Amino acid sequence: MAHKKGVGSSKNGRESAAQRLGIKIFGGEKCVAGNVIVRQRGTRHYPGQNVGMGSDHTLYALADGIVTFKKGRLDRSTVSVLPEA
Repeated sequence: MAHKKGVGSSKNGRESAAQRLGIKIFGGEKCVAGNVIVRQRGTRHYPGQNVGMGSDHTLYALADGIVTFKKGRLDRSTVSVLPEA
């Protein structure tokens, strides 16, 4: 019996699962408090009105309303939740 694995199989096994990042609720859509709006690595989008940021930079709604994306100073994207009238 061989004491080492065959070359073909031992070089496999490095494929990791996708992280499911990205925008989960787009601008103009309704959301409920606690809904995840954006999952991201780093701050591609910054929290605005009624939006909180988790330790992994995930943005989530703090209130019910409509999601809005806006480019602000220094070309920063800001995500806000505006309460419905």
